[in-house]
Amino acid sequence: MFNNTVLAIILGGGQGSRLYPLTENRAKPAVPIAGKYRLVDIPISNCINSDIKRMYVLTQFNSASLNRHIKNTYHFSFFSSAFVDVLAAEQTMESGNWFQGTADAVRQSMHHFLQNDFDYALILSGDQLYQMDFNDMIQKHIANRAEISIGTIPVHANDATSFGILKTDNEDRITAFIEKPAAELLPDWHSEVSEEMKREGRTYLASMGIYIFNREVLINLMKNPNTMDFGKEIIPQSIGTHKTISFPFEGYWTDIGNIDSFFEANMGLTDSIPKFNLYDTKKVIYTRARMLPTSKISGTQMDKAVIGDGCIIHADKIERSVIGVRSRIGQGSTVINTYMMGSDTYETLEEIEHNKIQILVGIGERCYIKNAIIDINCRIGDDVTIDGGPHLENVQTESYVVKDGIVVLKKGAVIPAGFKLEGPKKD
Repeated sequence: MFNNTVLAIILGGGQGSRLYPLTENRAKPAVPIAGKYRLVDIPISNCINSDIKRMYVLTQFNSASLNRHIKNTYHFSFFSSAFVDVLAAEQTMESGNWFQGTADAVRQSMHHFLQNDFDYALILSGDQLYQMDFNDMIQKHIANRAEISIGTIPVHANDATSFGILKTDNEDRITAFIEKPAAELLPDWHSEVSEEMKREGRTYLASMGIYIFNREVLINLMKNPNTMDFGKEIIPQSIGTHKTISFPFEGYWTDIGNIDSFFEANMGLTDSIPKFNLYDTKKVIYTRARMLPTSKISGTQMDKAVIGDGCIIHADKIERSVIGVRSRIGQGSTVINTYMMGSDTYETLEEIEHNKIQILVGIGERCYIKNAIIDINCRIGDDVTIDGGPHLENVQTESYVVKDGIVVLKKGAVIPAGFKLEGPKKD
């Protein structure tokens, strides 16, 4: 309905250091999630489901794999104006700098956006997990004659210090905004929320990093070269000068900003009734069609397991784990509370025989893997033990990183047979 009036701008984020090592060789929006998708598929799919089909993705770090994924995935009719384009930071006559923040990224790319006819700019983050019909937000924006709208979600006090927190009047107009308030300031920032949110103790309205700007408002705001960020500068400065309203959202939403939140978001998909519903036929998450065979599983006890296409599994046990496409797990192995991203290709019998591959891609035989993220194309030899948890200290090596007890194997890491990473022996 609104696809001719709305232009979507998806912010790919900065270097993604908090998601390291998953962002060591790829842009944050290109990080694989849920066994078969990429993070960027989430905002793009929300746009497509909302009939918004003109999208730009802004990025500046390691964008090759993101470009490849988008090129191979999102094909629209030749007779349509629909597109998904990646815009990497570029030097121009006006600017020779990298993006200095979210607003600066939009400012430096405005000459591309203005080549399109649109009335409203929908600005989204590329590292969040949620399902939303943006038409509801757009309709409210128009009905309220708003100049700026902000998607908001109620959060607990212990989360409020990590977000931009706002207050509204009885017509949802935003009257005050503070970025990442100190804990001692929170008592003054309670908001009226639904009874269900009150029961859950979620009484602070946080910005979701989802914005709608009227075209001319965005153009004028971008003329100030000293404003670099939406949350820290643009939004607080605009509340008093532009009609800015809140669009409350009470569905599932999580910001995937670090390894812990990324890990928990994936593990949450194994719940009997996951909060993020991949099975909703009206809110489909799109991704690259790989034309893979069905998965083959032999003699494996599985509980709360999500298995991608094309896997070959002989494990003894898989529990509360997400197993990505083309994964191979050998006999006698146990995988618990783990996200295994899978592999880009299969190794053929000829390659195995002629190249004398010592460690195949995937998990070998008689391995024990717990509390881990295994990036794409990792090779884990036989008899390997990786027992993640709070007993492990944070560490960074050539092959893996331990962050807050989660063991992250780097993309293409090779773990030799017999390797052990576990806590101290118990008496």
